[in-house]
Amino acid sequence: MTFFSMFDVPVFWPILLCYWIVLFVLTMRRQIAHMIKYKYIPFNIGKQKYGGKKASASSSGSRGD
Repeated sequence: MTFFSMFDVPVFWPILLCYWIVLFVLTMRRQIAHMIKYKYIPFNIGKQKYGGKKASASSSGSRGD
């Protein structure tokens, strides 16, 4: 659109930054509230580690066809 001079308007970057932050907050508010409600931690720090079942070498899923 900046090929046309009427659309080539100067933008003050701090206002543009504030616009994107407000847009992000308004968009992500429900998702962030859901993550807080169910105690979702997106990083591995402080998470409980589960051992689970370890697969043995004889039952690794290869069938020998």
